[in-house]
Amino acid sequence: MRYNRDTDRYEPVSWDAAFQLIARHLNALDNPDQAEFYTSGRASNEAAFLYQLFVRSYGTNNFPDCSNMCHEASGVALRETIGVGKGTVTMDDFAQADAIFVFGQNPGTNHPRMLDTLRQASKRGATIVSFNNLRERGLERFTNPQKPMEMLTNGYTEISKHYYTPKLGGDMALVRGIVKALLELDAERQSMGKNSLLDHHFLTQHAEGVDAYLELVRESDWAVLEDQSGISREDMFKVAGIYARSERVICSWAMGLTQHKHSVAILQEIVNLLLLRGNIGKPGAGACPVRGHSNVQGDRTVGIDEKAPKPLIDKLEAVFKTPMPRERGHNAIQAVQAMLDGESKVFIGMGGNFAAAMSDTDATRQALRNCNLTVNVSTKLNRCHLTPGQDS
Repeated sequence: MRYNRDTDRYEPVSWDAAFQLIARHLNALDNPDQAEFYTSGRASNEAAFLYQLFVRSYGTNNFPDCSNMCHEASGVALRETIGVGKGTVTMDDFAQADAIFVFGQNPGTNHPRMLDTLRQASKRGATIVSFNNLRERGLERFTNPQKPMEMLTNGYTEISKHYYTPKLGGDMALVRGIVKALLELDAERQSMGKNSLLDHHFLTQHAEGVDAYLELVRESDWAVLEDQSGISREDMFKVAGIYARSERVICSWAMGLTQHKHSVAILQEIVNLLLLRGNIGKPGAGACPVRGHSNVQGDRTVGIDEKAPKPLIDKLEAVFKTPMPRERGHNAIQAVQAMLDGESKVFIGMGGNFAAAMSDTDATRQALRNCNLTVNVSTKLNRCHLTPGQDS
């Protein structure tokens, strides 16, 4: 469908007419970097791969992506700490974990598939500890709609053995406090001639900067940690005790942790907690950023990345015999700014609702209106369609 500015209506057009209109606008640009190519979690991995191949063949790495708005912090934090910006666990690991720490997410509302996984873990005896400002019933107890007897008898499975509600943004202080408590428990244990709670063999082989980090933790003031986290020292010791008694621990999180200015630091603190007892790289343990759509992680794997990884570009050029751009392109925020400044003149969205998904919706809608062409590949009407460029 094509937008008719005179009637303020979208009107049916042929596929050929739509393709010709898009091609005319793309070919009229001074350079390919004047176009923005958005991808959302609505695109399949296969479609996303073809999309990035088309865009790079066209000549740009301008890939604003839904990942920029949700789990960008996870990718950055994990790449800087363990070298890969993705989770280190599979669903099978949840069946082997002794403890699961759930941070900043409400599976009952946003990840219902995960609730049954947590239910199964709880039933076999895993200790689930939840940290969220909001107490959600699904994380406290869960009635499985696939179990008729539970539905008929108001039965349920207890999910969280412990539930803590830290201050908004207080998660870094919370995790730092858990680590500090762990170190104090370890010192007490060693004073009695018992083995250390820390996995020193793992740390020696796989970690660096350990001593400096531990000194930083020891210097952290309990009063400050309690004030910033909103969690008492006593409760942080309880969590540290659970962590110390568990051989295999998973830490999972969602956007309750990634939507803060200091979110990268929060997530790196969680990784440090996992590393101290070797809970990375073994069955039943690891880091688990919980994305929404399956391909929010998959998009990056198949090439939707404005930072153009060199091995990917080298392989694409070798296989398709086509030169590919290597310069860094625009992320979602940079794309909006470029459209506001008149530098980018075409916006193409593969699914999603860019106008509503960005945090500054007014600025985003004005940016879209500035475009000579906006294109949305979608299956239902949303706010992005209602903010057309000159052509849409």
